[in-house]
Amino acid sequence: MVGRCRDFSATALTDWEWLPPGGLARPPSDDPYAWDTGTDVEPDWDEERRAVAEDVLMVVSELVTNACLHAGGPLELVLDCTPERLRIEVSDASPRAPRPRPHPDPAVPGGHGLVVLGRLARAWGSMPRDSGKTVWAEVAAPRMP
Repeated sequence: MVGRCRDFSATALTDWEWLPPGGLARPPSDDPYAWDTGTDVEPDWDEERRAVAEDVLMVVSELVTNACLHAGGPLELVLDCTPERLRIEVSDASPRAPRPRPHPDPAVPGGHGLVVLGRLARAWGSMPRDSGKTVWAEVAAPRMP
């Protein structure tokens, strides 16, 4: 489920030109001009757009994973893009709002998703729905050329 939602999101990010046509593929070395010239991926693709897109994919992963672990899975994924921001919404059937763990132990797996979300998103929250809730996060749009 997480992989399918990431793939859907990556396709949308490519359509919105936040990612180059080749997606998250990177050059085979640190040399930005080391691309095989037979590809259609631009060697000078804006690194800020790529970085923001990677953050978006991490936020999608966290929201969908939380819905899978704590709410029986996501019911809907919505991406709402404007020139200023991207709003990511994941709806599920649980009425319980997400709560960060008070002090998750960095040595213990799990419990860090909302901390990651708080660092990557400029804002996030949840809204009750008739049958569950929607957890949302907003990421600032990258500067476009």
